[in-house]
Amino acid sequence: MTLQLICGVDEAGRGPLAGAVYAAAVILNPNRPILGLTDSKKLSEKKRDLLSAEIKQHAIAWAIASSSVEEIDRINILQASLLAMQRAIKLLQQQFNITPDLVQVDGNKCPKINLPCEAIVQGDSKVQAISAASILAKVARDTELYALDKQYPQYGFAKHKGYPTVFHLEMLALHGVSTIHRLSYAPVKRLIANQF
Repeated sequence: MTLQLICGVDEAGRGPLAGAVYAAAVILNPNRPILGLTDSKKLSEKKRDLLSAEIKQHAIAWAIASSSVEEIDRINILQASLLAMQRAIKLLQQQFNITPDLVQVDGNKCPKINLPCEAIVQGDSKVQAISAASILAKVARDTELYALDKQYPQYGFAKHKGYPTVFHLEMLALHGVSTIHRLSYAPVKRLIANQF
């Protein structure tokens, strides 16, 4: 019997007010189990970084993609998340020349793909391949936010990763909206409305 290739997919960064939304697709190798895989939000940053390296080393295939701030504002965050997932799956197929038998996505909606796909609510806690994807997506997004922190040090992205913390909202009010803020998000919208 041939091994069924299951591709786990998850996104990171739907809630923040700034930066792209990321998605990852992962096909794990059953012969190289990775211990400690779970929902990325339940892991420390150090643990996520270690697991991310291990996933990239041992998985049969993996890919990471994103949707830009402009895309999020144009088509909304749900559609942008699904688009990032679609891109990650496509990239995984291209880079590793592999077609999964089944795609399992965290959440309740599937991206538009020509493959069997099922959405699993809280899949990042239930399915190892989805947990792995959630870790890769989160680490990639955090890496981008550290880079943005260097470009826009006034907002403190390294601390809050773009989430709407009290500090982030205070810095937004003080420094105004940057080109990497999501203009369609309520706190950012309100600030722009108050400026005019």
